[in-house]
Amino acid sequence: MELKRVVVTGIGTISPLGNTLSETWERLCNGESGAAPITRFDAGKFKTRFACEVKGYDPKNHFDRKEVRKLDLYSQFAMIAADEALTDSGLKDASFNGDRAGVVWGSGIGGLETFISEVSAFARGDGTPRFSPFFIPKMIADIASGHISIKYGLKGPNFSTVSACASAAHALSDAFNLIRLGKADAFVTGGSEAAVNEAGIGGFNAMHAISTKNDQPQKASRPFDKDRDGFVLGEGGGAVVFEELNHALDRGAEIYAEVVGTGLSADASHMTSPHPEGEGAVRSMREALMDAGLKPEVIEHINTHGTSTPLGDLAEPKAILTLFGDHAPRISINSTKSMTGHLLGAAGAIEAIATIMAVKNDFVPPTINLDNQDPEIDTSLDFTAHKGKKRTINYGLSNTFGFGGHNASLIFKKFNT
Repeated sequence: MELKRVVVTGIGTISPLGNTLSETWERLCNGESGAAPITRFDAGKFKTRFACEVKGYDPKNHFDRKEVRKLDLYSQFAMIAADEALTDSGLKDASFNGDRAGVVWGSGIGGLETFISEVSAFARGDGTPRFSPFFIPKMIADIASGHISIKYGLKGPNFSTVSACASAAHALSDAFNLIRLGKADAFVTGGSEAAVNEAGIGGFNAMHAISTKNDQPQKASRPFDKDRDGFVLGEGGGAVVFEELNHALDRGAEIYAEVVGTGLSADASHMTSPHPEGEGAVRSMREALMDAGLKPEVIEHINTHGTSTPLGDLAEPKAILTLFGDHAPRISINSTKSMTGHLLGAAGAIEAIATIMAVKNDFVPPTINLDNQDPEIDTSLDFTAHKGKKRTINYGLSNTFGFGGHNASLIFKKFNT
């Protein structure tokens, strides 16, 4: 069968850099960090006392009191990002067939804040079970996609993906393929996460996974730098509207970019560490290129997973060199996690959005804090250090990898009919 073409017609974000797409993109381009001391709880006794929180957030500006009681913070972020994306696409106000529109949403953890609150209240009590009737439906990792579909009457395929930090990228991949196969005309897809809390910080501290540079939060996320000491925990959500090309053209929609390929793989190597040679990353990027029918030398930009962890930041550059060979130095590589922090299950959405915007605007945001490149990383690679770069980008690739060895690569193309 002939596969249908898929385009991006709407984008929404709520991130550590801004509560809208325009704010987030502007600050990415300017190389601003979203890291700051934690405000959501007293982190004084934790090894890490800073994170990339969403700033100035008040749920009452988005939801009524009854809704807030039913929505974990991760679902609130999902609803806000989805609303902006649908508004941006024009579908929110258009008359369209909800039977042919769906939701695929990713979250690595789901309602962690709700779980902490309910279990802590039980532990402080006298042993009598007094749990909220909303405990389970607020906590489960699939509920955000359900809330989005209910609010907007989207009756097509509806489900969630859970693959740690690759969750949102897998959601985008599934939405793309379902439209290509003719199963739907449009999807709201993306991911959200809200793990800046005691369990999130404490758990990652116990793993020695996050930075402890408490004296310089904005300098702590430093992908590919020799002085990196772990990622910076972030939060928020990102949503995109994927739409079948003719469906979008028929209604005169603005098109950001075309989705042309996706590649998925597993390391089958280690629970939390990547394959040391980036073998799984090579396969996911190669599969994306094959899916799109592209040669490696057409890729001009890669938004890396680039977490600022000791092992991950060594494996991915090796994978890029292995696959792209002599072309690798000509690719403008970056890690937007240097500014947003690591949004865990939402990372694949926020970074796909950054890639889409890079393709649309012919601009690569910088990798900040890359002061002294790790000597184990090939010096021929261009990591777009410190300052963004204006250049023509016809094809951009976004990588996302997760605990458990999950790998996902997405390719976006500058749109032309």
